[in-house]
Amino acid sequence: MPELPEVETVRQTLKQLIINKEVQEVSIYWNNIIKQPRDPDDFRAWVQGQTIRDINRKGKFLIFEMDHIDMVSHLRMEGKFGVYDSSVPKPKHTHVIFHFTDGSELRYDDVRKFGTMHLFEKGHQWQNKPLNQLGPDPFDPDFTANYFYRALQKTSRNIKAVLLDQSVVAGLGNIYVDEALYRARIHPERIANQLTFEEARGVRDASTETIIEAVKQGGTTIRSYLNGQGEMGMFQQQLRVYGKEGTDCHGCGNAILKLKVSGRGTHVCPNCQQ
Repeated sequence: MPELPEVETVRQTLKQLIINKEVQEVSIYWNNIIKQPRDPDDFRAWVQGQTIRDINRKGKFLIFEMDHIDMVSHLRMEGKFGVYDSSVPKPKHTHVIFHFTDGSELRYDDVRKFGTMHLFEKGHQWQNKPLNQLGPDPFDPDFTANYFYRALQKTSRNIKAVLLDQSVVAGLGNIYVDEALYRARIHPERIANQLTFEEARGVRDASTETIIEAVKQGGTTIRSYLNGQGEMGMFQQQLRVYGKEGTDCHGCGNAILKLKVSGRGTHVCPNCQQ
């Protein structure tokens, strides 16, 4: 699943390609992607004639800001947005196409068809699902050490489960949680409310630093992630534990182990993260 750095990279790329383009019409080939309004004809009617003025992000959600409406979209497992000329044939897994008046198209491809699109009246997305269920993301000023420590004190779950909880911190997924905990030297099975304030601050700082570095590298190419121009992210070259099972730890030379934590494959150095 694309995590915050991948979604942020898509946002930055699409801003270069589709800002101030007017939607002439919308083609929908898989209705279940459209969540609000439920009727695809209503969705088409809402979007037709709208101009994309900006693209923002909250956690793993993209927010397309138009004249009178905003569209919130989640890529789920393998969703991708790409910009093409209308003369390019439509692949079999393209499920939604926004046709612009200049002849270009914003296409949404999704092999698994799990992605979502919600339309809201201007500004109303913040008071409604899914965005109103999200905690601050690592770029948010509200994601402070004090906030994070207080959140940890409220739960006896392990720290990995808390970091994956989008209502606590939005945007982190399996890759970046493993990387952040390794940098903070915290074992993923540590109980959240047993972390000291200094340890919580260390996890918070490592999470933010990891995300910033990943965004600079365009995200991590795992499986089929591409940005809006079909380019791969490069942060996979900087990964220290994720996917490194059996290789030597950068810090101590011990072998990286793969565990199952909160139902997720988890990579850890048993020496650095005791």
